[in-house]
Amino acid sequence: MHGLPRRAPKPEEEEALAAKARDLRALQTQLLSNHHSKIYTKEALDVSAKLLEKNPECYTAWNYRKLAVQHNLLAATDSDPGAIKSILDAELQVVVDALKQNYKSYGAWHHRKWVLSKGHCSLDYELKLLKKFQMADSRNFHAWNYRRFVAALLNRMEKEELDYTTEMIENNFSNYSAWHNRSVLLSSLLKKEAEGFYPKEKVLNDEYGLVQQAIFTDPDDQSGWFHYRWLLDQTVKLDAPSLVSSWPANGSNVMLSRIRRSNDCSASPFEIFHSNSGTFPLVLYFNQPVKGVSSSTVIIESLFCKEDLDWKPLSQISSQFSQVWVTHIQFPEANSLSEDACSLEVSIRLSRGIISTSGFDYSHHTRLAFKVYRCPVDSEPSEKQVRDQISWRDESFSLYQTRSEEPHKSLSIDNLIYNVDEPTTSNWHAETIANEIATFRELLSETSCKIGKLTLARLLTAQDVIQSQCGNKMVNFEEVLELYADLLKLDPTHGQYYNDELSLLCLRQVTSSKESLLKYCFSHETLASSSIGNYLCLRLNKLSLTRMGSIEKLLWVQMLDLSHNELRSIEGLEAMQLLSCLNLSNNKLGSFTALAPLRMLKSLQVLDISCNEIGSHTIDKTRYLCTSPLSHTEETSWKNDKIMNECVNVASYWDAFLTFKSVSLTQLSIYGNTIADENFKLFLVKVLPILEWLDGNKVH
Repeated sequence: MHGLPRRAPKPEEEEALAAKARDLRALQTQLLSNHHSKIYTKEALDVSAKLLEKNPECYTAWNYRKLAVQHNLLAATDSDPGAIKSILDAELQVVVDALKQNYKSYGAWHHRKWVLSKGHCSLDYELKLLKKFQMADSRNFHAWNYRRFVAALLNRMEKEELDYTTEMIENNFSNYSAWHNRSVLLSSLLKKEAEGFYPKEKVLNDEYGLVQQAIFTDPDDQSGWFHYRWLLDQTVKLDAPSLVSSWPANGSNVMLSRIRRSNDCSASPFEIFHSNSGTFPLVLYFNQPVKGVSSSTVIIESLFCKEDLDWKPLSQISSQFSQVWVTHIQFPEANSLSEDACSLEVSIRLSRGIISTSGFDYSHHTRLAFKVYRCPVDSEPSEKQVRDQISWRDESFSLYQTRSEEPHKSLSIDNLIYNVDEPTTSNWHAETIANEIATFRELLSETSCKIGKLTLARLLTAQDVIQSQCGNKMVNFEEVLELYADLLKLDPTHGQYYNDELSLLCLRQVTSSKESLLKYCFSHETLASSSIGNYLCLRLNKLSLTRMGSIEKLLWVQMLDLSHNELRSIEGLEAMQLLSCLNLSNNKLGSFTALAPLRMLKSLQVLDISCNEIGSHTIDKTRYLCTSPLSHTEETSWKNDKIMNECVNVASYWDAFLTFKSVSLTQLSIYGNTIADENFKLFLVKVLPILEWLDGNKVH
């Protein structure tokens, strides 16, 4: 038992353990000798069988038996056909003997799959054997995984397997594996619209009834709750992918310029975009990861944009699927503000091409249009401009005040986060969520259940999402806040998860309307005459954020203040392609690999990551998100990297190099991090050749 002192073994027990160890060592020695000498006789196989019966986790013994079987099958092919079945039956018996010792042995179950793949075995017997193992432990996920394998070989109907899960669940509601297998089967049947599993709404209603029996029978058992969460996802999420946001937004007017001019201030700051490169990004944000975004699936109609565009996914996980896709379009020819704007229309074809990770096609007709102006300039920007240091002090900001001369339409933030042709949910979705909320209010009135409170919070959040399409926004906000506050007290072990959910809730509230978002919009006085970007800053500082969300509503942001929060990751910021100034100071960022999204922000010029925890942790928990310098394409690209060859101690700072080599920073603050010593600052000056300000000091 955990927490109890271990009892000292008796002398006779010590002797028995020592004898067992001697036997295992002797068998292992014989096995390795036979393995190296490629001896596959009956006596040699008996040695491996005895070893596996005592220790089923000896993977070398399983690999040896595979080689032996292949050798003996080749020898038996021309002699006795019955010998093939005899050889394979012997292997199946070895597996059974091993599973009696440990029926959760990975090696044993994998070996049995390998034997069955050879053929010549009775698959009906396998189902009978599985039933015995599942009677001994109905939650053995190895046996359930093996059952899916056997069912596929037998071409058993998924409906039959679903009925089997119903039987197992009714025998014991606390069966994680049966619930999981049920969700896998139902997902497949619903997707194929199999007979009896259409319409989807009827099937899910029946499923709600089954899982509620389990939950109300024992509210503290988590098996049914996990299946309920899957069921809630099926209710809320749309199968087919759809476009939920874009920049430029539908119906917007965008003013483009290479440098900031004083007369830029006559336009709305929500619509101004500056780019030294003479291009602007077109960003498409989908409700789920998709692939296939290209010039053949996304059609651009414009007089000034005629060439095929190169679309890129903004994803650190997949090179094919991404929720956000971006391309860059050249500025139109310069024209005065009095002339007609250049129109650009984007349409997504209904033909097959854009596909979600679950295999559903993009099937919603989508068409958005916006206008772009190019500001006239007296001269092109010089190669070297003198830039003042951008200050993040509170006194540098003042609450943004809308101006009467700004056109109302161009001022509307709601327009900037316009949801392009998103299919609305049916009445069934809203009614189902409302019924489930009533059901769980009743449950919580009778018992205090942590996972019940969490589920109610999720249901109320889902209801807000559905109602927001009808104009009612965040009506359950206060109640959901109270539920998560209770959960933080009742279950502090999972406090990080609850804080993440609270962060997402907070950001949904901030971005729920133009009025709420304007409360966080500030003018930066010193940027009004700067060439570095928009003078409008979205200040989300001091909100105790632990996770970013609602990014689809923030694509227009060029200056963002996230300081004095509790962020450990900035996942999602890569979608904000307009970002030129970013403040991440006084958070809990522990490594440069946690800053990997910065690599995709090509407009970023000002970055503050001071007073974080970079260099404080011996183990980088986010390193798996960042490619090693010794693997794949990154190593190849480094060999010919001129900047890398000039850098000192690049091997010590490879993750920092990988982050910063892709951005063009002119201002960086990094003080207050353990890594920020003089050697590292010298390294940064080499990696960032156009850097002008470092930790508040002019770079010479």
